[in-house]
Amino acid sequence: MKDFVMQALARNTRVALLFAVTLTLPAAPIVAQEAPRVRYQEIPEGAYSVVAQVRAKPGKEDALRAATLPLIELVRGDPKNLVYFLQEDRAKPGHFIFYEVFASQADFDAHNAMPYVKDWFAKLPELADGGVEVMRMAVLGKPKK
Repeated sequence: MKDFVMQALARNTRVALLFAVTLTLPAAPIVAQEAPRVRYQEIPEGAYSVVAQVRAKPGKEDALRAATLPLIELVRGDPKNLVYFLQEDRAKPGHFIFYEVFASQADFDAHNAMPYVKDWFAKLPELADGGVEVMRMAVLGKPKK
């Protein structure tokens, strides 16, 4: 089979070129590949959601990103967390937007008491330009069963 593929590629240089280019393309980021599917029907009406943003100090973009990326796996692994997305502004690297959903404020408060969250907040004075701006929201709409 391998010989057949190699002969076919040798006969068709366009296919060979496309094949070679495909092999050199980087894989999609692991974060995107492993993102869980949102189960909208499991999000109760009135769920506690947070939209927050933080901006890196000039020259600290990479350091803030490195400190923040581990939160994805940690927060998504929290059984009380229903949705978690970390986003970075394409036009302004180092500007991060968080979108988090918990069933209740008590669940969110328990999340904020976790050691990894406290550790992240402790790094912000050195890395962030100002604090975290937070909007506390309620999820609207009744989930469809």
